[in-house]
Amino acid sequence: MKALSENNFLGLEDESLYAYKTSKVVVQQVPYEHTSSYLQGSSKGPAAIVNASQFVEFYDEETDKEVVNEVGIATLAALDFEGRVDKDAIDYIEQETSRLLNDNKFVVSLGAEHTVTYGFVKAFAKKYPDLTVLQLDAHSDLRYSYHDNIYSHASVMARIHEMGLDLCQAGIRAQCREEAELIKKSASIHTFYAHEIRNNPLWGEELLYKLGNEVYITIDADGFDPSIMPAVGTAEPNGLLWVETLEFLRQVFSERNVVGFDIVECAPMEGSTLSEYTLAKLAYKLIGYKFHKGEHMSNKKTAGS
Repeated sequence: MKALSENNFLGLEDESLYAYKTSKVVVQQVPYEHTSSYLQGSSKGPAAIVNASQFVEFYDEETDKEVVNEVGIATLAALDFEGRVDKDAIDYIEQETSRLLNDNKFVVSLGAEHTVTYGFVKAFAKKYPDLTVLQLDAHSDLRYSYHDNIYSHASVMARIHEMGLDLCQAGIRAQCREEAELIKKSASIHTFYAHEIRNNPLWGEELLYKLGNEVYITIDADGFDPSIMPAVGTAEPNGLLWVETLEFLRQVFSERNVVGFDIVECAPMEGSTLSEYTLAKLAYKLIGYKFHKGEHMSNKKTAGS
């Protein structure tokens, strides 16, 4: 697979830093949007994040590293979903993600609607059978179906739950009774609601305890508070904040084997680049945590704190 030289994550111009063959990290763009139920536009999210990333500094003050110079980051062309929806789209995503994993790449996926995570997780679960999925989100996405579609973005975690994987959720603050009842009766779903997080300074440690050793992280942009992440399809108040989220994720990367992650549901707003830039910086932060976990960070505060 060949990376695009004209549209690379971080705006990389040195081929030695973005060549697919030598890069440890691969960014795949997955602009699938078929079931958005409120504001649309998430199909433009992956490209917007990549475009905004050219303004992210290579140097990170937490890790004291320019991690891109050490691992390389290849950016792939966006997947083409023409003629593919629902199961066909999921199968396509699983196939393409599996190819990257078979090449031993650390895969960072930028998606449109949250449905795409089902395809990612199916690919990762084949390589990591004891996988735990960590979801940061405003919505639990556990409806059996939504608008008569089991492949809806509102049902993606129900499909993952059916796979028999442990699911840990943080920041949830909007769901229907069906979802709440499933959480109560399932031994494999561990949900930390936003209102609980606000009243529990130990929430991060308690959630970390629920995670298995091998973790896949899916981050819905609306998991963050709208004050810092306005460009989402379905915004909800009382969301996760930047510092608390990075402190938690830094600990996850330090104490667990994070095998990959995705960022989804950014719906760019005209006249603002705040959300896509913040998500681009988040992606680079997490890459840094992956390849330098614990190093140079133990005695430092999270950036912005």
